[in-house]
Amino acid sequence: MNLYPNSSHKYPERLKLMSLRAPRILLRCVVISHEKTRLLLYTRSDNFYSCLWNLIKDGVRRRRKNCGFTLIEILIASAILSIVLVAVYSTFFLTEKALNGLDESMVKMQEMRRAIDIFRRELDSVFWSEADEKTLLKIQDRDLYGKQTTEITFTTFTPLKSGLSRISYFVEEKDNKLNLMKKIESPYHDEKVEAVDIIENLESFSVEVRYKGQWVKTWDTEIARNIPEEIRIRLSSKIRDNTLDIFEISKPKIGRTL
Repeated sequence: MNLYPNSSHKYPERLKLMSLRAPRILLRCVVISHEKTRLLLYTRSDNFYSCLWNLIKDGVRRRRKNCGFTLIEILIASAILSIVLVAVYSTFFLTEKALNGLDESMVKMQEMRRAIDIFRRELDSVFWSEADEKTLLKIQDRDLYGKQTTEITFTTFTPLKSGLSRISYFVEEKDNKLNLMKKIESPYHDEKVEAVDIIENLESFSVEVRYKGQWVKTWDTEIARNIPEEIRIRLSSKIRDNTLDIFEISKPKIGRTL
């Protein structure tokens, strides 16, 4: 039942009941806004709930406008955000460093494994004959800056060149680093061939042969007059304060019963 049909406002029933209890006297309702304070005068009691409704709405808007963060809350949030960012950055940095170190180690290991595998296959095909003075297997023990190195020269069959080839492996110092060098040439022609580096930054390079149950560091076919049954190759390199060692054992097959 609408007691005020001329009223165009539609408000909650509770406010309407409040208006019924209001006396028909002059009512004062103070509405506070963000701009100024206004004093509204009403002479009809049916305008009481309108004033009260405006007061409630204006109060809600004012509370919403005043919502914010205190200085302490902002400082705490900034500190938490800083801690989270530092933790995330540290985790990312450590992960990237570990992955880079792993990639470097894997590349170095693959490089050394490929070089020593080719070296072993070349030694498997080493050839020496008393009837041919151009054929040889000569191993010399060297010491370079306190590190063990070996110089080896031998004749073998390689797919890189037709016929017999003379191959030399030795260590050379470049830019304060030890590099493993390799040179391939013909044993029957005097030709100038430059050596190429196949592994950089070595710690040591050694070649040993098995002789009478022991491993010896030197060999010369001009003295021994034969080829050893086993040849051991060892490569050592340092990666991020860690030493990586790889070794292979070659068993020459040419001129032997399989």
